[in-house]
Amino acid sequence: MQKVILAEQIPEVASYMVPEAFRYIGESRIESFEGFETFDLFAFDWYDIHGDQIFLSKVIIYMDKNNIFFICGDKDSKEHCSGIVSMLSKDTPASNEQLLYRFFICLFRGDMDYLDSFETKINDLLTDLLSGELNNVPGEVTEQRRELLRLKRYYEQLDIMFDEIAINDNRLLSPKTIRRLTALGARTDRYLNKVNNLQELVSHIQETYQSQLAIQQNDLMKIFTVITAIFLPLTLIVGWYGMNFVYMPELSWKYGYPLVIVISIGIVAVLIWYFKHKKWL
Repeated sequence: MQKVILAEQIPEVASYMVPEAFRYIGESRIESFEGFETFDLFAFDWYDIHGDQIFLSKVIIYMDKNNIFFICGDKDSKEHCSGIVSMLSKDTPASNEQLLYRFFICLFRGDMDYLDSFETKINDLLTDLLSGELNNVPGEVTEQRRELLRLKRYYEQLDIMFDEIAINDNRLLSPKTIRRLTALGARTDRYLNKVNNLQELVSHIQETYQSQLAIQQNDLMKIFTVITAIFLPLTLIVGWYGMNFVYMPELSWKYGYPLVIVISIGIVAVLIWYFKHKKWL
C-alpha cells in the first residue's frame, strides 16, 4: 500500500504497520533515519522554499517490504506530498523503492534555481550598497539571514538522513536504490555548501554596510570639523571685541568696523579655498 496521511490519521494504517513502528512513531522518537529488522523510518522537516510558509513541517516515511506511508505534520506538507505521490503514480504504478527515490527527486526540483536566484538577489543588494543606497539594507539582510538559516537546517538534516541511509543494515533497500539515494545525499551536500556560501556573502554585506555607515559618519564629522575650523577665527575676533578694554584705537576709527568685516570675509574665503585645495570639502 502507498498512502499519504496526516499524523493524526496513523491509526487508519496501523494494521498495515509493524506494531513496533507504530509505537515508535507515536512516541516521536524518530529524528533522521532508523533502520529496523523489517522496516525503515525516514524523518525530516520539510520546508517549502517556493511558497510563503516560513515554518518547517515534520514528514515521516514508513517503509517495509509491502507498504510505504508518508506521514505529514500538517495540511500543507500533506498536500505537497500527495501531489508528488499522485503525479508519480498517475501513469505507471511505481514500486515502493522507486516511489521513495522519485519522491526525493521531485522534492528537490527547482531548489538550485531558487538558490541561484537568491544569490542574484544578494549580489544586487551588494551593488546597491556599494552605490550608496543604505536605506533598505538592514531589513533585507535580516530577512535573508533568517531564510538562509531555515534552508541550512532543512538541508543539514536531509544530508544527515541520506548519510545514514547508506548503512542499510536490514538490506530492505536494494543496492541500486542505495546508490541513487547516496547520489541524492551528494546533491543535498552541494545545496548545503551553496547555503553556507550565501551566508558568508550576507555576512560580507553586513560588514560592508557597517563600513559604508562609518564612512558616511566620518564624512559628516569632517564637514562639522571644517565648518568649526572656518568659523574659529571669527569666534576669536568676536571674543577679542567682547573684552572690556579701556582703549581700543580701531573702535574710534571710522573704517575700523568695515575693515573687520573685510578681514573676516577674507579669512573665511582663504580657509574655504585651502580646504577645497586639500579636497577636504
